[in-house]
Formats: sequence, structure tokens, C-alpha cells
Amino acid sequence: MVRILTAWLLIVAALPITYSNEIAPSTSFDVVVYGGTSAGVVAAVQAARLGRSVVIVAPERKLGGLSASGLGWTDTGDKSVIGGLSREFYHRVWKHYQKPTAWKWQRREEFGNRGQGTEAIDTQGRTQWIFEPHVAEEVFEEMLAEADVRVEREEWLDRAAGVELAGKKIASIRTLSGKTFAGKIFIDATYEGDLMAAAGVDYHVGREAREVYGEEWNGVQVGVLHHKHYFEKPVDPYVVAGDPSSGLLPRISATPPGSRHEGDQRVQAYCFRMCLSNHPDNRLPFPRPESYDPAQYELLLRIFATGWRDVFWKFDRVPNRKTDTNNHGPFSTDNIGFNYDYPEASYERRREIIQEHIDYQQGLMYFMANDPRVPEEIRTKLASWGLAADEFQETNGWPHQIYVREARRMIGEYVATEADCLSQRTTDVPIGMGSYVMDSHNVQRYVTPEGTVQNEGDIGVHPPQPYKIAYGSLTPRKGQASNLLVPVCLSSSHIAYGSIRMEPVFMILAHSAATAADLALDSGCAVQEIDYHELRDRLLSEGQILDLPHEP
Repeated sequence: MVRILTAWLLIVAALPITYSNEIAPSTSFDVVVYGGTSAGVVAAVQAARLGRSVVIVAPERKLGGLSASGLGWTDTGDKSVIGGLSREFYHRVWKHYQKPTAWKWQRREEFGNRGQGTEAIDTQGRTQWIFEPHVAEEVFEEMLAEADVRVEREEWLDRAAGVELAGKKIASIRTLSGKTFAGKIFIDATYEGDLMAAAGVDYHVGREAREVYGEEWNGVQVGVLHHKHYFEKPVDPYVVAGDPSSGLLPRISATPPGSRHEGDQRVQAYCFRMCLSNHPDNRLPFPRPESYDPAQYELLLRIFATGWRDVFWKFDRVPNRKTDTNNHGPFSTDNIGFNYDYPEASYERRREIIQEHIDYQQGLMYFMANDPRVPEEIRTKLASWGLAADEFQETNGWPHQIYVREARRMIGEYVATEADCLSQRTTDVPIGMGSYVMDSHNVQRYVTPEGTVQNEGDIGVHPPQPYKIAYGSLTPRKGQASNLLVPVCLSSSHIAYGSIRMEPVFMILAHSAATAADLALDSGCAVQEIDYHELRDRLLSEGQILDLPHEP
């Protein structure tokens, strides 16, 4: 059953297949958006509203990225700096939940108003920040339909030979099905940065060493323990406790972690943001993967043996008795260390990595709900939960998008660093603002010199105030791809990206990218050369927030 469940779910391309070419090779658009994430939707809608011909070339079948795939407990930071179409999206969510018919599994007054430190529902601002996945998908599809945006779904870029360059410009892209999309401006809105990379733009994968940008919180962070995603009490890592010759338990690396502030190619952990339900009429039992191996979770049993019981901390409630369930604790839904090659992997290899993550996470939930060695209070409580039956119905309740927290990051005209996030420097060409914690999930799980197991890479450092994101973080360096904008895999260091990489910010930047594209088309110039003052005026008139309230 599980293989059927995930058959179309994979966000990696199948082997090339011959299709009929529905779009003539000569068809051209003002703006070609590659990627059906929340940023891709917003960029396309904004370009269409500005009167431009636009198409979304989407590898995905379902649009909206993580916002429509389980991440309903929105990581907002300071909501006052979320503007433009990003805020419009959350306003439309609010409008949906004003309907009595929106509350099927619980009464509105039962939901309460708990959010990320502020209200989940802002009645005064007419926005709602916490929502069910299908609601987000409906809102995105509604916005696209109203703007009459053309969407080509399940179209995968031919990364090896599908980007045609004309000098410094991208002339067209070709997908594995053989379709060609010509354009004047291209926007890479993917989580992976595949178009950016295929166009020859500079980028980075992994963590930079401290000396690259002078950052305290970048590079390997051995000994730094933020949040609660580490081992608080000593846990033996060996198959036979105390016997290194017996080998390590699964999910622990034998590779030394590296030295503090050293750069590496490792990537912070991925997971799926599950939407769970505890309503007996809307609950699917956790599936048992075909490859299920309870030995993969032996380390979790040892953590339970220390007295740890905080399994349910990140069962964050969204409307209708559902959750956005995220990673929490030393051993949870984050599949630490199993995604390092994902950013640059082939489609086939990405498919394997994603399936490994599905098997791991489904197996974890099944293990905790069924294995008799799991403490009874956890098993009993978890048995009252299951996948929400009315979400992701084509895949039996499993999210369609893996949480690619970080992949490639462009090295563009301006590299955002922790100095920007900490307000130690600022830009005079902002196109949006960020405010969330500099948040990196764990990168590796290793054996300490004392012979215990520990996680490394989890960082949480709060900016003192909202900060500006520079226009140059959306553009390649001069001399590279003069008609490409990158609002998701933008130009940022690893640790700064930990703050910027939030769905509301991706939508903010996508809105600004589309308006910048419109200006570049008007003036006939490279995206790196547009008149920023004109862009600023346009963005402010469109409801974007570019300054703190006390600034001019």
C-alpha cells in the first residue's frame, strides 16, 4: 500500500517520457516562473496583475510548496513587516475561516487563538496565520485563476541541456517532456535552485566557515546547544552498550563532526510536516512502511530510558482538530544526515532520498504507536492521533512536499549574512524584510570524545529587530544571467538563510521579484541594472513593507 501511496508523490522527475508538445516551440512569455512553490505562485500572480504574459512551469502537481503541504503553523516572526501579496494570502485564509462551513471538525470557539508568540487569528488585521493544508492550496489556486495564470504541471527542467543561453541571457528552458518555454525574464522559485544552477550562476551548498563572512553562528557548531533538539542526558551510541567494537546504532555517524566554525558541505535535516488529526472520524492509522525495521529506532528507546517524554511538544494545533507536526527533541521527524547530496543530486537520486525520508518518518510514527517497548503513556496517546483523512487525499494523508529547508544558495550581487539579521549592517536597497530567528536544524549526529551520542548544527539566534533584505540578494552577479531573479534560493549565507527561509518571506521576495521583472521589461535593461528608486516607489504602492515603522 505504501508504494501506491507515494507513487506520484515524489518531487523528483521520472525518467524522460515522450509527450505531445502542447506548447509550440515559438511560444514566448514575458515572464517564465520555474517552480510551483508559494513563491512561484505569488511571482506569477503579481506579474499577471501587472499585465505581463506569464507561465508557471511547475515540477509539482500540487502548488503552494510547504505552505500547502503541512506547514500551517506559520513561522512569521514580526507580522508587522509582512506586506504585499504575502499578507494578501493570509488575509484570504482569514476570509475562508469566517465561513461557518470552514469549521467541520470543531467549533470555531474551541480552536482558540494560539500562535507563534502572537495571535493565530488577527481580527484587527484581518489575517490568519495558522491553517489547514487544503485551505492554503485552495487560496493559491484561487489567486492563480483570478489572474488567469497559465500553469504547466509536472514539467521538469532538463537540467543537463535544457537551458538555452543567448549571451548573458536565458533565452528558453526545455523540460524532460520536450516542451520549450521562451521568455524575457525568468524567475527560479524552486526550493532547490535548479534553474539557477543550470544557467551557470554561482552558488554555495553547505555551511561556510566563519572567516568567509565573519559570522559567529556559521560553520560547524560543536558544543553549541540551542532549542531542545539535543541529548540532555548521556546516551550510549553502541549496539552493545559500552562496547565500541559492537558498532554504532542506526542513525549515528562514525565520521568526526569537525571543528567549531569550520565550513563543510553538510545540509540541515529535512522532514515532512505532517497534518495529524485526533478526531475519530477523520483519523487514518499511521501506515507501516514495506521497509519497516524497528532497529532503526533503537536510539529512541534509549532516550526514553533517560526519562524523556516530550514527544508531543510540536503537535502544533491548526483548525479542525488537526496539527502541523514538526520535529522536536533529540530523535524525531528530522532525518539527520541523510540528505547531504540532495541539493545537487539527479532526479533519480532525489527520488531515492525522498523515499528514504518517507520510510524513516512513517516508520518512526508506526514504531511509537505500536512497539510494546515504547512507554505505554506515549503509545496510548499517539494511538489517538493519525494522519488527517481529509488532507492529501490522493496520497492517503501523507504530505506531497518534503521540507527542503535549505539546498543551493546563490552567490549574487549581495550576500545576506548574520550581520544583516543582527542589524550590524543594513542595505539601502531593500525589497522586503525578515524577522524570524536565525534557525538551523541539526546537521549531524555523532559520537562525542566521552563516548556518548550528540546532535550538532541546531542554532536559534533572535534578530534584535526586523531587518532589510537587499535587492542584490535576488540577482546573480553582473555578467551572469542578466534576466534571472531568485527569490527562494537567494544570495545568503547558511545562517542568515535560517532566518530568511520562511514562507511569508519567500512570498514577499517573490512579489518584489515580479515587480522588478516588470521594470526590467519596461526599461529593457538587465535585472541587475533597474532603477531602484522606481522599484521602491512601486513596491510601497503595492503594500510592501521596506522600513521599520520609525524610519522614513
